[in-house]
Amino acid sequence: MAKVRKGPKGKKITLSVAKNCIKITFDGKKRLDLSKMGITTFPKCILRLSDIDELNLSRNMIRKIPDSISKFQNLRWLDLHSNYIDKLPASIGQMTSLLYLNVSNNRLTTNGLPEELNQLKNIRTVNFGLNHLDRVPTMLGSLKELHEVGLHDNLLSTIPNSISKLPKLKKLNTKRNPFPKAEESGTFIDSIKRLDNLYLVEEKDLCGPCLRKCQQAQDKLNKIKSMATAAPRRAIFSSLVSPNSMAKESQEDWR
Repeated sequence: MAKVRKGPKGKKITLSVAKNCIKITFDGKKRLDLSKMGITTFPKCILRLSDIDELNLSRNMIRKIPDSISKFQNLRWLDLHSNYIDKLPASIGQMTSLLYLNVSNNRLTTNGLPEELNQLKNIRTVNFGLNHLDRVPTMLGSLKELHEVGLHDNLLSTIPNSISKLPKLKKLNTKRNPFPKAEESGTFIDSIKRLDNLYLVEEKDLCGPCLRKCQQAQDKLNKIKSMATAAPRRAIFSSLVSPNSMAKESQEDWR
């Protein structure tokens, strides 16, 4: 009989290990950082640390997020980027304190995003980039506190008007999607106030090539600013990219 090939075993995270990975942020919040640890299964032991404010499980090999993640009622920052997740649980809608959600560079489809995400009324930043979305989730239009949305590197052919009507939206990244007309996304984005800088991934979480790319872009921006005249014109910096846009070219670095 042929042997059944098992997937990678992954690192086992104990409660003791998790406690040692808790850090205090500059503003006094508790962050549990379990990124880049070779985890293949969501470590249920961390549910006993439900008082944390921030959770980083990025750059692992996690395939499923359990319903029990909703026990993190104080969580304001959740980073799950660069895993193998193809579906988010409906219970994530109960995490109403959430301000930041990054699920970029996974295997998510539009059907894998629950409608319950529309309950995240305080959310300000979401990043769905580098996935397999073929349409924009309708519930995004009901999240009135959104400032920044990442939809880059997906399979989108159109952007609904409900997104442009979000009252506080400042940045929308829809680059590298198969829009019917090249100018469609550009015209849409021009109707939204631009930010000089947007990092949907913190600098410390970037791989070497991505960080160098962003630093070069920032240096270029600073040089242009220093040469600006007394009456500066509004400029659009087409060379600026979000950090995750480099991920496809450096998957090994991310993993």
